[in-house]
Amino acid sequence: MKASRIAAVGVVAATGLWIASGHFLPHESAQGRASIRSDAAAKKPFRVAVIEAQVIDHARKLVLAGRTEADRRVTVTARSGGVLTELRVRRGTRVKKGDIIAVLSDDARKSQVAQAASLVIQRRTELEAKRKLIVSGAVPKLELVNLEAQLAAAEASLAAAQAELERGFIRAPFSGIVNDLTVEVGGSSLPMTGREIGTVVALDPMLAVVEVSERRLAGLRQGEPAEVKLVTGELVKGKIRFVAKTASQTTRTYRVEVELSNPDGEIPDGITAEVIIPVASTPAVRVPRSALTIASTGDIGVRTVGEDGIVAFNRVNIVEDEQTYMWVAGLRDGARVIVQGQDFVREGQIVDPVLAAEVTATVK
Repeated sequence: MKASRIAAVGVVAATGLWIASGHFLPHESAQGRASIRSDAAAKKPFRVAVIEAQVIDHARKLVLAGRTEADRRVTVTARSGGVLTELRVRRGTRVKKGDIIAVLSDDARKSQVAQAASLVIQRRTELEAKRKLIVSGAVPKLELVNLEAQLAAAEASLAAAQAELERGFIRAPFSGIVNDLTVEVGGSSLPMTGREIGTVVALDPMLAVVEVSERRLAGLRQGEPAEVKLVTGELVKGKIRFVAKTASQTTRTYRVEVELSNPDGEIPDGITAEVIIPVASTPAVRVPRSALTIASTGDIGVRTVGEDGIVAFNRVNIVEDEQTYMWVAGLRDGARVIVQGQDFVREGQIVDPVLAAEVTATVK
């Protein structure tokens, strides 16, 4: 019995010593090893990808959204009474200046012209017949003045009758396309004076119209070249024809017109267009759009790395906006711009800069 008790006491003592060794003796656990590795990693600078800024004279382009607009558009109206008896055009018909669009009923206009012409012949014959008598003294000279006045009045009446006859023919005021017709032959027997007949639109030249803010107005000059990208994908070259000198009262913008050649009328009126106007070149740097960041002060800029590896923030001005890249001003030539990892570092932090090309090669 004593031997068994001694053995039991020995086992308990050995177990207690083993447990106590975990608290008092030095050891290295998995958690400790992970902590050591984390501390070592924290001391290693964060790696970022950079590109070297190259300052060049960049030919800027002002890109504005607008629309096409016909150079001229007029609503043709009847200038005389009568009934519409003939329409010589349809919607979409091409007309030249002076072409007859519609004809009104005669309403005795030709008879009035014939009557006025007969009166002119009569007055002229009387004047010629009595002129010899007046020269010989058989008729007073005052009669000559009366006869000449009567002839002039008859000629004026003839001109008025001929003008009234011409008003019965409604003509195109300029070359273009009949865009709309608002009447039908025999549709009404009411007087047509002032009645709208249709709309004529001049498509050559075609205009691309944009509204420009006062900040972008500088540098736009009449006669300067421009390009217009239509919503159909077609790119057309033109020139600036008009730059407004007075702002719109509602939008506070200035109207700019770009003239486009459109002899075949292929460019329609009123479609969406993008006007591209080259402006004066300026020194700028091309950086990826993703490289831009916003400082705590609200300034737009990029983060750069100095020779000592310290991160700095550089405020920039946007010169031109492209789809994936931005042209910015405010960077010195050769500055190292962070293009990957810029959102994970802060000003004053030491980093490990690597050229973006090397990073791409490593990934591949």
